[in-house]
Amino acid sequence: MKIRHLVLAASCTAALALGGCASNPTNAQVGTGVGAVAGGVVGNAIFGGPAGTIGGAAAGALVGHEIGEDRDQRRGYRR
Repeated sequence: MKIRHLVLAASCTAALALGGCASNPTNAQVGTGVGAVAGGVVGNAIFGGPAGTIGGAAAGALVGHEIGEDRDQRRGYRR
């Protein structure tokens, strides 16, 4: 039963990952991802534990999204 769940989780993750690559990401989308990873690392280093990691990831994603969105608006990106 564990193998079945592992295969199901892997296939769902692969489907979502490939679906995300269907179009070129905007700077806001890239900024959100990069900010979440960087914020999670910094939050874990400063506060430690899951709460610090999750809080840092949330804050990093928010800041990264805002910076990326600002860059999209400056370039005149159209969806």
